[in-house]
Amino acid sequence: MVIDFKQLLAFFIICISELSFLFLTIIYFPAFSSILVQYFNVLGMQNQSSPVLINMLGGAIVFSLFFGFVLCSKVCTNSGVLSHTARYELLSSNKNSSWENENLGHLHLIPSDDHTWSTLIPRKMLREEEDELSWNILYRKIKNSGRASGVGVGFLKEVSLHDVRLEPNSIHGVAQQTNLEYLLMLDVDRLVWSFRKTAGLETPGEPYGGWEAPDIELRGHFVVLTFGIMLMNEVAYLFFGLIDMGHYLSAAAQMWASTHNADLKEKMSSVVSALSDCQNKMGTGYLSAFPSELFDRFEALQEVWAPYYTIHKILAGLLDQYTLDSNAQALNMTTWMVDYFYNRVQNVIIKYTIERHWLSLNEETGGMNDVLYRLYIITGDQKHLLLAHLFDKPCFLGLLALKADDISGFHANTHIPIVVGSQLRYEITGDPLYKEIGTFFMDVVNSSHSYATGGTSVSEFWSDPKRLASTLQTENEESCTTYNMLKVSRHLFRWTKEMAYADYYERALTNGVLGIQRGRDPGIMIYMLPLRPGGSKSRGYHGWGTKFDSFWCCYGTGIESFSKLGDSIYFEEEEKDLGLYIIQYISSFLDWKTGHLVLSQRVEPVVSWDQRLQVTVTISSNKQAEGTSSTLKFRIPLWTYSDGAKASLNGQDLSFPAPGNFLSITKSWSRSDEIILNLPFGLRSEAIKDDRPQYASLHAFLCGPYILAGLSSGDWDIKIESHSSLSSSITPIPADYNSHLITLGQEFENSVYVLTNSGNLIKMGKYPEPGTDSALKATFRLIIKKPKLKTSFTARDAIGEFVMLEPFDFPGMLVLHNGEDENLGVSDSSLDYGKDSFVFRLVAGMDGKDGTVSLESESQKGCFIYSDFVYDSGTSVRLNCSSSSSDVGFQQATSFLLKDGISKYDPISFVAKGVRRNFLLAPLLSLRDESYTVYFNTSM
Repeated sequence: MVIDFKQLLAFFIICISELSFLFLTIIYFPAFSSILVQYFNVLGMQNQSSPVLINMLGGAIVFSLFFGFVLCSKVCTNSGVLSHTARYELLSSNKNSSWENENLGHLHLIPSDDHTWSTLIPRKMLREEEDELSWNILYRKIKNSGRASGVGVGFLKEVSLHDVRLEPNSIHGVAQQTNLEYLLMLDVDRLVWSFRKTAGLETPGEPYGGWEAPDIELRGHFVVLTFGIMLMNEVAYLFFGLIDMGHYLSAAAQMWASTHNADLKEKMSSVVSALSDCQNKMGTGYLSAFPSELFDRFEALQEVWAPYYTIHKILAGLLDQYTLDSNAQALNMTTWMVDYFYNRVQNVIIKYTIERHWLSLNEETGGMNDVLYRLYIITGDQKHLLLAHLFDKPCFLGLLALKADDISGFHANTHIPIVVGSQLRYEITGDPLYKEIGTFFMDVVNSSHSYATGGTSVSEFWSDPKRLASTLQTENEESCTTYNMLKVSRHLFRWTKEMAYADYYERALTNGVLGIQRGRDPGIMIYMLPLRPGGSKSRGYHGWGTKFDSFWCCYGTGIESFSKLGDSIYFEEEEKDLGLYIIQYISSFLDWKTGHLVLSQRVEPVVSWDQRLQVTVTISSNKQAEGTSSTLKFRIPLWTYSDGAKASLNGQDLSFPAPGNFLSITKSWSRSDEIILNLPFGLRSEAIKDDRPQYASLHAFLCGPYILAGLSSGDWDIKIESHSSLSSSITPIPADYNSHLITLGQEFENSVYVLTNSGNLIKMGKYPEPGTDSALKATFRLIIKKPKLKTSFTARDAIGEFVMLEPFDFPGMLVLHNGEDENLGVSDSSLDYGKDSFVFRLVAGMDGKDGTVSLESESQKGCFIYSDFVYDSGTSVRLNCSSSSSDVGFQQATSFLLKDGISKYDPISFVAKGVRRNFLLAPLLSLRDESYTVYFNTSM
């Protein structure tokens, strides 16, 4: 057997807690010890001390692994099976002790009381407390201290958010502006209320609610994420300050860099100042919205809700304030906080063992390793590097180092940030093991645990690999996981320049981030993205959040996501040849300072009737020295195809590379140089990641990077012709169809009621809010029976014509009558009901008023669509014939306000042939409260 002892060393260090390595540890311990001796000699350590330390380390490994094997079935845990949602429920309600014992008793699957751990490693092995501290120092020295030589060479460099501006009217620009409006709504005193309370300062104003309420342990995460239980008078008071102060500080810093909004800068500076007052008042460096006693419980392995998760958010927020706003006060606060927690972790290791510290990482710690690596890059302080290493959860990273797809059952968003941190470890130390970990993790999630949207997780956890068909429900794709998976893919692309990572970033951003806002409503976001047939963003355990009383973890990551939409459009390469990578096609402006160019990127809106992405990049300013050249590299996505693809420079065609490559243009750029890309795309389907034969027919449909959702309350049987292209079964909505959409209403007692398709019966209902199922059902497409008009006619142009009414969300169905005094219904136009039953003549309103119309049956002259003025119970609409044209009541009941359709076709809309009905397909990101289906059964 050939052994790479260098890899073996890394193997043992990262997997020190993993019981699966027990026998390898015993077999190869002599070789392992020999390697350690060599390392210690290189480090110049005294020969007499190294055997003691080697034996101590090796003994710790063997004993901890052996006893772990004997005493538990799964060493690496993640707070049992309780999600954040379940914890919030528990801590915000009065559960009895038996319920707690039943549901919380299994949270730490490894024995955790002091006596158990004190017997695992004999005290004589540790000798004195100083020996454990010496091990701590040794651990730091074994790791690659500082940035390894040559690390980062070839990595793409980030372009500062300060240098990127989004086009305000683009979909990304509108989303960013909506988020900015929300950040400006939030009040400083309310944000810091729990921090001031914890510090013993005055607390003007009222605290926010939801996860930021003062009785919630996770409070402070939004301002900074936190969660704890405080026993007072033997009553458990729950502290859950989760308005993500940390998330807010990060989002505000990113938004400030993206917009330079002066009001936001003033607000975020006030928050930093207020937090500094809290930290100074406590005087230890500690800063949080909950008391430090929560960390006593954390270190004692008692139940507590993720205190380090919140601390990570605070540290990251303060660090972003420093890096993006040059706020030196924020950096000082960060280092003081880290000193405090360095001492706490050191004390745990001295008092117990390093194993004990790693055991505590079974509680969620967020991205502590990531933020500490970031801090080390700034400070170069070895303490920061050591502490970052100590938050690399070895039992989880060890699984990935072994390339084992064994992530099922783990809480997804507990562990993705750990991988993100390990990626930064690779960038700092150059240790290839961590590059392999990040690469393998991305491969595993994408191949076995991701939905077509790019998102992952069900009820916050990873399910069994390639078994996703059984997971489609309301609690899919936690928004936080998408936020963090984007970070993973971003690192990988910067290292490798591989197209698959850029394509993934585009897919997840487009479908998993842009759609979590509720249109232009500031501060209304979702926690989960439902994927069950007939699901809706508004229905589920959480539904839409509220501006001031939700503050879930996904609110925190949400406000960050929409504050940094410009951070991955451009990357630069500072090698021998200066280059700029344009990897996301988002309308924007870039001041490329390194390249001395200012350029604009304009992306034409994508439409279903002309399936191509057109991108125009224009050089608007050139500050390059004469004769200096640079290279622009344009991503050619994997979803495009060569046939029909074009690229031109100043009107001259360029050679076009195959999809999955970059189009590189090197020249000395001039003002007004213009590059135009035309990237064609077609419809394609993607099977759900499930290898069971009975689910092979479940497919999602995409148009370029856009996931198409069918407007459906649960139907999912779609008809795909075998041996034919998707375009024969799925056809685009023409450009002019929005002008044909109408809503018919009547006024009654200062309210407007509208014709509505209710279960294939036409009734009157209250005027609905746009973006709802009711709005869909109150919208109809006007179809001219024998068109004499131009295709771009408006509804009013059709007065006097014979028309048919097609329900907006049931393409191919038509409104029909069944004779005089019979209720109007909706039916398939291909069925034999008598074709005239679907046809009405659109005439000016019988009441003679401006803006009204009436609909007369073609087959029964003098009979009109008629509504009684009784709307309480959804009165059915019928065909009524009057013997007197002067009947005022009849005239009113047959006259309807002609309004533009409440719902509109998205520009990327299609009609898909179904088995029992057809489906209107639209981008998932465009939907608000409507019911939809993402995965369809294509076997029918």
